[in-house]
Amino acid sequence: MITASDITGGAMKIAAGQMIVGFDKEENLSKIAGMSALAASGGARLIAFPEACMFNYGTARDQLVPHAESLDGTFVTGLSTVAAAKKIFVVAGMFEKIPGENRVFNTVVVIDDTGNLVGAYRKIHLYDAFGWKESERIKPGDGTTLSFQCDDTTFGVMTCYDLRFPELARHLAHNGAQALLLPAAWIAGPLKETHLETLVRARAIENSVYVLTSTQVGTVYCAYSMLADPMGVVAAAQGEEEGLLEAEIYLERVESVRAKSPTLANCRPDVYQSWNLVPYASPKR
Repeated sequence: MITASDITGGAMKIAAGQMIVGFDKEENLSKIAGMSALAASGGARLIAFPEACMFNYGTARDQLVPHAESLDGTFVTGLSTVAAAKKIFVVAGMFEKIPGENRVFNTVVVIDDTGNLVGAYRKIHLYDAFGWKESERIKPGDGTTLSFQCDDTTFGVMTCYDLRFPELARHLAHNGAQALLLPAAWIAGPLKETHLETLVRARAIENSVYVLTSTQVGTVYCAYSMLADPMGVVAAAQGEEEGLLEAEIYLERVESVRAKSPTLANCRPDVYQSWNLVPYASPKR
């Protein structure tokens, strides 16, 4: 049983900015600035925004290259200004330009509370599923992952469809992450909201970490920003409207759950390594 004593230590306040993403970059950045200011005024140390919150995905046929930017472009510079002014970590998704390529990277950047770029994570698993073909417009990342420190907490970064692949969450947890951030533009459809909650809670439970999602809003997307705690309890959730989700995380909760349910300690990488020698294949019939 988890008791009140498990979470008596100091809390870190964090936030998720659930937003409608349009085709006007300045307007999107203005929303980010407003939500960041509101979160900071409430004591949040970090705010996460959705996947691709720089510019709307458009239709599957729309080109993204003309709208992509480099990591020193206007969008990231704007995020840096906001983060430094409000003294808050800002995590946000963008389309990153690739010189000489007809595709872009689906990138999440992390800006610290002084306005410095901490790092960039390029989405590994592309959404070639449920009738979509993200790989036609986006190039997958090379597998480089991103973890960073905010105060005493280590955060790991994932993006949307990455959630369906437990290997990434496990890798981040094994490398010290106590909380995972998931900027997302989760496509709506039958059972999709159930999938999102189930997978968020599963990744939290199996790795004994907090998982915070920040989702886009709109008819195309499931608007379901949430925070799951290390036991898979949904501790906070945002409704279907655009708005700010505010929540608290406790390192003591992570440590207590890991003592009671030591899934990370009980892993068998010696066995898993032998399994991975054989490429994945379709099941035999």
